[in-house]
Amino acid sequence: MRRRTFLAASVSAATVACSSGTTVDPEPSPTPSNLAAQTISDQGPVTLTVWDQEVLAGQNAQIEALNAQFQEEFPNVTVRRLSQSFDDLRKQSAMALPGDDVPDVVQVSNTRADMGAFVAEELLLGLDDHAVAYGWNERFPASVLQGMRYSADGLTFGEGGLYGLPQTGSIVGFYYRQQTLDQLGGEMPATWEDLFALIDEARGVGMQPMVLGNLEKWPALHVLGALQNAYVPTDDVLALALGKAGASWVTEGNVQALTKLASWSADGYFGDSPNGVDYETAARSFVEGKTAFFPAGSWLAADLEQEVEEGLRFMPPPPGLDGTPASSGGTGVPWAIPAHAQNPDVAAAYLDFITRPEAMGTIAANGNVPVLRTVDLAPEAGVNLDIFEAFTTVTEQGVLVPFLDNATPTFGDTAGTALQDLIGGQKDPEAVAETLQADYAGFVS
Repeated sequence: MRRRTFLAASVSAATVACSSGTTVDPEPSPTPSNLAAQTISDQGPVTLTVWDQEVLAGQNAQIEALNAQFQEEFPNVTVRRLSQSFDDLRKQSAMALPGDDVPDVVQVSNTRADMGAFVAEELLLGLDDHAVAYGWNERFPASVLQGMRYSADGLTFGEGGLYGLPQTGSIVGFYYRQQTLDQLGGEMPATWEDLFALIDEARGVGMQPMVLGNLEKWPALHVLGALQNAYVPTDDVLALALGKAGASWVTEGNVQALTKLASWSADGYFGDSPNGVDYETAARSFVEGKTAFFPAGSWLAADLEQEVEEGLRFMPPPPGLDGTPASSGGTGVPWAIPAHAQNPDVAAAYLDFITRPEAMGTIAANGNVPVLRTVDLAPEAGVNLDIFEAFTTVTEQGVLVPFLDNATPTFGDTAGTALQDLIGGQKDPEAVAETLQADYAGFVS
């Protein structure tokens, strides 16, 4: 999953606001566990270097608050934080982790191309011993931790050793304004046919139906991941996303999903040139009221809510073919410990602290979806109520399908280029399906 900087002014404002360590969790922070207290106090003065990509407004606010709380509880530790965009962090980590000058904690995407590759090269510390000591296997559902598990060779995703911990959940859906829905009839779509009709109706009344900024290539994968649920059985979508044998991209359902994406682009539903628009510009277009719907992830909610004056809402994709709630999503970018970290035990105590149940209140207070206690911490109203409810429904009653770039080590690049060709009209849906199948089959074989 990719995350980008967005609305720099909002990020700056959030940095100031979060300096007080804001949290609305009514429960006081407990005394640190004996393990964490002893581990950290035995170290003497420690500088803990943390690399993250928490640059969106709500993300930045929550991690600044948690870092302040951590340093207050452990005054001998100074957190030295380096924050940068997802793409920049990904590049820097790939260059740095093979050496000795590495951070103590780093966020690593759990895709095969990132976490899987680092595991295969023995560049990440296995966390299974720490998981037993801190009780992480009891804290997190197995379905959550499987997204951070890899075999030692980095090839099997969802099984094997534990290499990261999540803080937040994420889900892809459609942002809109309540007044837009009211103008289009006021009915929430219950089926994919209803959603397609609603999007068509927006065009019919003179609105630009959607906006897609696909310059960076990955945003189209999120739209395709949602569309698959309209045409492809959920189990097949899940198998493709996990890179499991037995599924295929060259099926009638997948070609139908690709055809719908191509037709939306050809008919101008995404604007004039989606491949020439970046993600931030697309978000700005929605903020300025130039489009009816914005297909995007829950991680943008805090930023969008600051900028949209009123009525911001979020809807998950309608249920899949078998009626199962399904959506692309998962956890936020996991937190990991490099194999060559200078302070691995203090780093493990930090991971424990920022993912403990009490930390979820700070995460929710700053507009993010906590991966734990989601129901308890849901707000009473607003876009985050929509998101918290959608995430809970999909995770408890349906299937949260991993992002498609998890499928193979090269699938993100292959699909990104192929979908740009599809959206730009250079390739037809059948040809794109064959391209995706070649990458997928070459890996699973």
